[in-house]
Amino acid sequence: MESITGRTRLFAVLGDPVAQVMAPAMMNRLFRERGVDAALIPVEVSPGDLAAVVEGLKRIGNLDGFLVTVPHKLAVCRHADRLSEAARLAGSVNAMRREADGSWSGDNFDGAGFVRGLLGAGHAIAGKRLTLVGAGGAGVAIAAAVLQAGASAVSVVDIDPARAEALAGRLGERWPGLARAASSPDPASDVVVNATPQGLREDDPLPFALDGLCAEAIVADIIMKPAQTRLLREAAARGLRTHPGLPMLNEQIPLYREFFRIP
Repeated sequence: MESITGRTRLFAVLGDPVAQVMAPAMMNRLFRERGVDAALIPVEVSPGDLAAVVEGLKRIGNLDGFLVTVPHKLAVCRHADRLSEAARLAGSVNAMRREADGSWSGDNFDGAGFVRGLLGAGHAIAGKRLTLVGAGGAGVAIAAAVLQAGASAVSVVDIDPARAEALAGRLGERWPGLARAASSPDPASDVVVNATPQGLREDDPLPFALDGLCAEAIVADIIMKPAQTRLLREAAARGLRTHPGLPMLNEQIPLYREFFRIP
């Protein structure tokens, strides 16, 4: 806190809960390394208060942007004056930036971060079948990104079947025949992704059953803290390959730097 000055530019990350987020530590380290007088703070906000908080933040003169985490990525879209192609396709944002004219631009880097993280770990996407469990703000971005990266099929599973159907339909407009809604993971999937909040707490149930997955399947989780969720531990115990959530965030940091125009 001794580095905070009257000239410090502010950023925030909005979530509910927010205690698990790792972006403050990583972004504040980036600011220090780049010699930028800025700070990012966590802001816990309930869905009912989200609109008031977002509009209030936008009126803070020295606040240049904010990140968005569970469960607000879909709802924040309506507060952007313009959206990137990725954000429009996903219908969700995880980053908002103030422009020079005072307007606000929204983007979503979850999909790009997930794809880069998976590829960086040596896992292929092109030509592979994926199941995405969770059609919320991160899930919609990941589904679009893996199809852009050449996935041959994406099955969408959600606790709300209508939401899964809606996402599959929207993806099908861009990639005909490659997306479908399902009630459970496709047994033929090469990669099965947990894009739900299930796993943030140790007593959470598994987001999907591991029975029936092929022996070569990769079980991926986008939860970053804990680094090894119950899902990943149980998948590894069955001999399945696993992929944790932290690489997705690591790959997003340089994208955030470019988006927020950090020198």
